[in-house]
Amino acid sequence: MKVSNYKLIQETSLSAIIFVSFFLVFSGCGKREIANTHSNGKNIICFGDSITFGYGVDSKESYPVFLGKLAQRTVINAGIDGDTSTEALKRLESDVLSRDPFLVIVEFGGNDFLRKVPLVETVRNINEIVEKIQAKGVMVAITDISAGLLMKEYRLPYKKIAQEKGAIFIPSIMSGIITNPRMKSDFFHPNDTGYSLIAERVFHSIKPYINKD
Repeated sequence: MKVSNYKLIQETSLSAIIFVSFFLVFSGCGKREIANTHSNGKNIICFGDSITFGYGVDSKESYPVFLGKLAQRTVINAGIDGDTSTEALKRLESDVLSRDPFLVIVEFGGNDFLRKVPLVETVRNINEIVEKIQAKGVMVAITDISAGLLMKEYRLPYKKIAQEKGAIFIPSIMSGIITNPRMKSDFFHPNDTGYSLIAERVFHSIKPYINKD
């Protein structure tokens, strides 16, 4: 074989390897799968603080209620106004794990931010919450409530937890709401229109993993 032909084969093989590697990364083949998609539970549980609770609106206008209509499944609102991630850990068993969860949507961080809880502590708590839920064979989704510069430091750590643990990541559920007075009941909390939009965003992210049979 001529040297020139040998070099050509080498270059072609290298190009093929680069192409395949590029394809695997960007086609999603290298992504980690969502854990516990075959969860045996029955209920979707929205586990969070005032955003989940539905502060500022009637109980029938909270995002979990809207989500239940979209998902056509039983959705339990396990949101408590003012809860931090530390307080959430304390009630995880009674409010979530004991209620036959199929999927748990985790939404915390706002009160940690307001109370100046160190970010490393919040991230550690969220990580532990996810681990404990998954240990029961249940799917988990992590919501990102950052909006623009507000709480932007939480965005990447939450996404990293989701990627490492195989949880669903739901980005920017408050985007376009926090800056729109027509979608809020006060300075921070959504009104019924805002909560309806949050439900749509959550549903869009979890829809591929819901078994409607």
